Parts: sequence; structure tokens; C-alpha cells
Amino acid sequence: MSELATFDPTHILGLDGYLKPFLPAIERRYARFQQWKDAIFQHEGGYEKFTKGYEVMGFTVKDDGTVVYREWAPNAKEANLIADEWNRVTHPLSKNQYGVWEIEVPPKTNGQPAILHDSKVKISMILPSGARIERLPAWIQRVTQDLTYSPVYESRFWNPPTGERYQFKNPRPPQPQSLRIYEAHVGISTPELRVGSYKEFTQNTLPRIHKLGYNTIQLMAIMEHPYYASFGYQVTSFFAVSSRYGTPEDLRELIDIAHGMGIIVLLDIVHSHASKNVLDGLNAFDGTDHLYFHEGSKGRHDLWDSRLFNYGSHEVLRFLLSNLRFYMEEYQFDGFRFDGVTSMMYLHHGIGTGFSGNYEEYYGSDADEEAIVYLMLANDAVHTLYPSAITIAEDVSGMPLLCVPVKQGGLGFDYRLAMAIPDMWIKLLKHKSDEDWNMGNIVHTLTNRRYGERSVAYAESHDQALVGDKTIAFWLMDKEMYTNMSDLTAMTPVVARGIALHKMIRLLVHSLGGEGYLNFEGNEFGHPEWLDFPREGNNNSFQHARRQFNLVDDELLRYKYLNNFDTAMNHLEERCGWLSSPQAYVSLKHEGDKMIVYERAGLLFIFNFHPTNRSQIIVSDEKRFGGFENVSLETKYSTTPMEWNGRKNWLQVYIPSRTCLVLGKV
Repeated sequence: MSELATFDPTHILGLDGYLKPFLPAIERRYARFQQWKDAIFQHEGGYEKFTKGYEVMGFTVKDDGTVVYREWAPNAKEANLIADEWNRVTHPLSKNQYGVWEIEVPPKTNGQPAILHDSKVKISMILPSGARIERLPAWIQRVTQDLTYSPVYESRFWNPPTGERYQFKNPRPPQPQSLRIYEAHVGISTPELRVGSYKEFTQNTLPRIHKLGYNTIQLMAIMEHPYYASFGYQVTSFFAVSSRYGTPEDLRELIDIAHGMGIIVLLDIVHSHASKNVLDGLNAFDGTDHLYFHEGSKGRHDLWDSRLFNYGSHEVLRFLLSNLRFYMEEYQFDGFRFDGVTSMMYLHHGIGTGFSGNYEEYYGSDADEEAIVYLMLANDAVHTLYPSAITIAEDVSGMPLLCVPVKQGGLGFDYRLAMAIPDMWIKLLKHKSDEDWNMGNIVHTLTNRRYGERSVAYAESHDQALVGDKTIAFWLMDKEMYTNMSDLTAMTPVVARGIALHKMIRLLVHSLGGEGYLNFEGNEFGHPEWLDFPREGNNNSFQHARRQFNLVDDELLRYKYLNNFDTAMNHLEERCGWLSSPQAYVSLKHEGDKMIVYERAGLLFIFNFHPTNRSQIIVSDEKRFGGFENVSLETKYSTTPMEWNGRKNWLQVYIPSRTCLVLGKV
């Protein structure tokens, strides 16, 4: 039995007294979590055994070379394993009382497995109707796709010889105090018009990330997905890493090399929904529509055209929790960014619904308590088994207690994404002139986060760069990025403004917006245009499905200035640690002068967003950052012991328009 923990509301009421009327709902969720946890510990050997379903289900190999295959498919009446040249009846499986099918395949006379490494496998089943169906094993760890004859994936028995298995050499780095995240997609990590590989990412992209000063990588689109343009969010095989980038061993090497650089790696995990594919997915796996998913409309996401998991099913919990353990154990990931958490936590999935902040929205009849309890179990299991693991929630609703430990009544995430911040910048850049930017609203959006819960701030992620939108740099400079980004051309007003604001926006978000910071790959140097994956609508073009690192590597182009600033910003944070410091004290939000001033981690941050008014550890106007060097780095500022803006001292600085200064004590 698990350690019985009595729910104590003292801590959460200390965080937010407005939760008091909703304590019954919070207590009910905690009680349901405890019931599941008790069942797992009483009947399944606790988290340690329950989350290692991948060592029992799917394909496993005994020491003597015997291959064991197990599959959960209770609706099937007959089942046969197909491999190599076997037909549909030569290797029947037997079924136990729980609907799990099993077969043991003896080894060859030389002791080698009878199923060859990387050979194709499949399960063939007979339904009660007499119909025969064939599926890819649900726990399969390798699937491949050959688009020359079919988009449907084929499953493979991945069992490389010992000498070909990648052996991890580096220990996991300790959990960073300050989270500086580089969000990346392996396939687009090349300037060439094709899909990039794990090997190329390891050799070419990891050194860039390390030099930039990021200590965390968030890898997208790793779980196998048939449709490349889905950005990895239509998963078919949950235990298989995408084969379009290389082999499982290549990914293991990537993560190990990152660890050697002191960088932790998070997986963008998709447990909010699954592809509706039947032939190569989980949908209708045993002929029913309710094996892994809810049946009927409850099991379908109308907007995403995908299937929704039944989080109240014992076997589904085994599958999903084991999926988390699998990536932590087998690939040495350091944690997860959970995608689509808002969709999971509400029965309406956020479709056509706005969140006003009314607590009835969080604790009323629209909340999906089965999914919420799953998230509590997931976080509790991951943090119990791996205390240094990091979990991040993608939630736009503002759910209270999302990042409060489960034992205190929360959902247990370490961080939440501050999703209102990028939306604010896009609205300002699209609809407001510089003179109309409201400093108070900007500061409010950057600082409006739940007390006691950590946030990851970002100016833009992959979402903002997708087709239909564009990067912040392109909003700022648009077509002039094609003609005026060379140092051999005159600095135009548009480019000068764009470079200045790009730097200011990023430093402001980095230092004021949260307890972690995220940048999407390429945006550190002001990547132009947008993201658009090969698809029928663009003639399967890779033109916008790549990262043009050649732009920042060209010393004649101005992209290097933004890259230099991003590097300086991250390394300064590493030295001063503002992300792990208490929230900033904002002493000035001046609408007329367009000034923002605040203190954090012993530093004084000064921003002048005014387009014309002129009113040092780092100065955004330095030449190496593409500035005009109107402010000397040698200048020292003395404070005057006289109260102003609620502070005991004040100082005077010279700060040109569209410039930010960071001052520290000497």
C-alpha cells in the first residue's frame, strides 16, 4: 500500500485564499488520486513495477534468446503473430482472463532470437464477427515508413546486437536552478531542403545551443507520427521514436552528448490525444472504438480530428505511465513538456470556450477529473522515481494549483507555460503603433502569474511561427529582411527599429516574465518568415521547413548581432540568476516616456521603448549587438539617497530611444 497522505489545505489556502469555497472539489480530486495510487501499490507493486509495462508488454527477449510477445486486445477471439515469412496461422497467441494475448518464440539452435533484428512484425486478429484485422503492436519501439508505396507505417522488431546498442557515457546533469530552454525540432534543424537527422543535430545544432548558453533542450516531434506536417502532434506509435530522423541509437547518442555538455533534455510528450489512424495506430486496435479511448463522441476531439484517451482505465494508465518511464529510462530524457493540458483538463477541451478566471470554470462540471487525476499520477510517479525530473504544462486556462506538488493538493507540475505573453507581443506588433504601446499592460501581462507557481516565459515559440503567422523578427522588419540585413548596406530605419525591439522584447521577457525562459530554434538570431511543413497545399515544399543557420553564420549579415545579444543575455542570467530569484520589483511604468524600470537579482533593468525620446553590465546598444554605441560601457552611475517611486535611492542615466540597460553594483 502507498504511504497514506491526509489532505491538508493549509498550504494551498496560504497561496490563494479564494480557493476556500472549492476545497470540496480539490479534496475529491485528491481522494481519487489516492485511490488510484493505493490500487497501484496494492495490486501492481507500486510505481516501480507498474510503470515498467514495456518490460512485460510488447516484445521482450529472454537471456536464452526466447522472444516473448504480449498484447492487450480483449475483443479479439484469435490472434497470431506475423514475422518475416510467417503466415497468419503459424504462430497463434493464447489469451488470459484479462484480455492479454501472449506467445513465446523459442530461439534458434545457435541461441539467437528466431525473429531477426529490424525485421517486420505484425499482429493478426480474428474478431467475434469473423473478420480479420491486422495491427502494429501497440508497444512497438520501432516503426518505419516508405512513402514510395504507402504512407502507412510498418512495425519492426528492434533488437540490435550488444555491440550496436548505444551505451550512455555521461550522467544526467543536475536540475538547473534557472531553466533556459531551447525548443527544437530535429527535422527542421538544417538549412537544406530536406529532413534533418539525429546525427546532424548532435554534430551541428548541439554546439550552437551550448554556445548560446541554454541549459535545457525541449525536443518536439519525437514520438512517431505519420504526417510530418502535424508537427508531431498526431502520434500513432507511442513507444517508437521517429524513424524519419534516424535510429533509436542515434537519439540516445544525441541525449548523451547533450548531457556531456551539461544540458538537460525534455521530451514534448503527447498524452492529450492520439492519431485516429487504424492501420498503424491505436484506434480500433481490437475492433472496438473503446480500448484505449472513450467510446463515441467523448472519445473524439472535433477540432484536432483525433482520439481521446480513457484516463479512467487501469490498462490505459499502465500504458501512459509506462510511456513516461520508458523515455526517462531507455532514452535518459530528463523530463517532459506535456502538450494539450488544457484540452485534457476540461470536457469541452477548450473548444469555443474562453477562460475568465472565474473559479467555477476550474472546479465546476466542465472539469474532467479523470484526466486531472491522471496528470496528478503522472507527476507523482515521475517525481517519485526521478526526483530531479522536470515537468512543464501547456495550459492556457490558468488552472489553479497546476504547479503545486501533488501531496499538497496540486497537479504536480514544476512549471507552466506563460502563454499570454507571446499573444500580447503579436497583438502589439500587428495592431498598435510604437507610440500606442501601453507600458502598464505589458508589465501586467509579464508579471500576472499565480503566486507560488513557476512559469516559463517566452516571446515566441513554434506556435507563433507556424504558417498563418510569422516570427517576431519578420513582423518587425518584413520584406526588408530580404534586402537590408547586410552590413554592406545602409542601416534603414525599419531594420534599426527591428533589431532594437527584437533585443528589448527578449530581454524584458527573459528577466521579468517568469522563472524559466524559452526560445524556439532560430528565433535567437531573428529567423525570417514562418514555418510551413511539406504538404499538398505547398507542393510538398521544404522551403519553410528548415532553419537557415547559414544566415547567422554569414559575417556580412546582421543576424549575428541578435545572436550575440541572445548569447550575452543567457550568460548574464547564468552569472546573476534572475530566473531563480524572487519576482521583480517594478518601480517605474511611465506611459509618456515609454519607460519600464525594475529590480531583480540585484540588477537594475531600464527599458526605453519610446521611438524618439532620449531620456553596465549589458547594453542593447552595443556594436556587437547591432547597436549604435550611444551609451558608454565605461560609465558608472551613482545613486542619490532620496526617496523616489517608493525606493530609498534614485539615479540618473542616459538611455537612448529603443534601448535597454542592465546595471549592477560595483
